[in-house]
Amino acid sequence: MNCDWRWAIGWVSACSWCFVSPVTAIEVHPSQTKIQTALDRGRSAGAQHQPPERWYARFGGTGELEAGGFLLTKLGSLSVMATHMARRGLDPSATDIAQVVGTPTMLVNAVIFGDDPSFATDSYMLFDQKGKTIKPVMVRVDGQAERSTAWPEKPRFKAKIVASFAYTNFDPSATTTITLYPAHGGEISFSLDFAQIE
Repeated sequence: MNCDWRWAIGWVSACSWCFVSPVTAIEVHPSQTKIQTALDRGRSAGAQHQPPERWYARFGGTGELEAGGFLLTKLGSLSVMATHMARRGLDPSATDIAQVVGTPTMLVNAVIFGDDPSFATDSYMLFDQKGKTIKPVMVRVDGQAERSTAWPEKPRFKAKIVASFAYTNFDPSATTTITLYPAHGGEISFSLDFAQIE
């Protein structure tokens, strides 16, 4: 891979030492070394035809009818991008890399289940960190859910809630509860230790 991307992220490396604690696992300002490592592992996975989804930080159930989801950090996103591109024999450009490193939000994608095609409309998601509630800067949901593998039995439908949380609004090393609020009532919570996620 060409090293021309280094100019685009050099400022990240220069500033990292003053913002990132050694215990911080979700990298808000990843170093040049960590950026290169994320790209290299993605490139290696792509060359071996491994799925980009392996870099998702997953939470919740693993069964086809269990609520759960994943979050995608900056380093995870770099590995996903490099994996996708390596499978096509390409490398990310300096602009691609800079865009991922500079993104101000972390994506969280969750799947919930219900019995009506529009059950997810107006659903919501929040973080809780030591009693502090963090709201997303953006939430979108499937207005029309798709059939689940249980169809026609319950739960008949599954839908996604996708939210973006500003890195400046949450502690990247704290134990965090992700709570989903389906529009039909109730809540579903998952506990994650952000210190264990890159």
